Amino acid sequence: MKTIVITGASDGIGAAAARKLTSDGHRVVVVGRSPEKTAAVAVPINAPYHLADFADLDDVERLAAELLDNYPHIDVLANNAGGSFSNGRVETRDGHELTFQVNYLAAWYLTWLLTDRLVSSKATVINTSSVAHKLLARFDIGDLDSERRFSPSVAYGNAKLALLLHMHELQSRYGAKGLSAVAFHPGLVGTDFAATANDSLLGRLYGAFGSRMASPDKGADTLIWLAEGTPGINYPADRYYVNRTVHRTSRTADDRDLAAELWRRTELILADRIR
Repeated sequence: MKTIVITGASDGIGAAAARKLTSDGHRVVVVGRSPEKTAAVAVPINAPYHLADFADLDDVERLAAELLDNYPHIDVLANNAGGSFSNGRVETRDGHELTFQVNYLAAWYLTWLLTDRLVSSKATVINTSSVAHKLLARFDIGDLDSERRFSPSVAYGNAKLALLLHMHELQSRYGAKGLSAVAFHPGLVGTDFAATANDSLLGRLYGAFGSRMASPDKGADTLIWLAEGTPGINYPADRYYVNRTVHRTSRTADDRDLAAELWRRTELILADRIR
């Protein structure tokens, strides 16, 4: 039995993964933003749950403290929380562009806060990325908060690309200590996210597939497979998966120097919190 923490588990693929992993005998920790929706997933499967809004880094700190207090061993951290926001450029109370913070920065910070526990547990960190990192990203390391140029679709693609760079650097820094990092694309899934992805580019991407979009259960399959498997035995670490198969990322997402520089800049962004 593994202890598996899943963020963004109040609906969609996170909820589907929580249900299946629990039925398979694992201890799943459900993390969500909405109290009602999170409880609606966790209570029927008798899973512990915690609330956190990733648009607020204080919430991320509180969540990390709760996880450290309650779970002495964490086998898997699934950084699955995210979304696309189509109402123009919005800044969080922390002063960061909303898409960047919710999809990438909060996940980086939560992982950083849990690093010692994850390393001691020889855990696997699973980042939910997307094919959007290839189709939509226009990654600018000097404009992470999209202050000079903003598009909801591009911001989403950039954040999903940043999660791949995070995977590479996490593996580089902690792989020799026993931590493993992987990422995956769940496919185009018919969830609440799809319904709100109405920006011109991202909306067309979803609209083109229409009824062919996968169910949340299907979208969660690779996440479940990665969580239940063992890196180095069932699959290699530091890879990007689609349908349980290693896929190539974009050249930008595979740039290890860029991954190191993004890590450095993220540390600078969060300097007041991680010093």
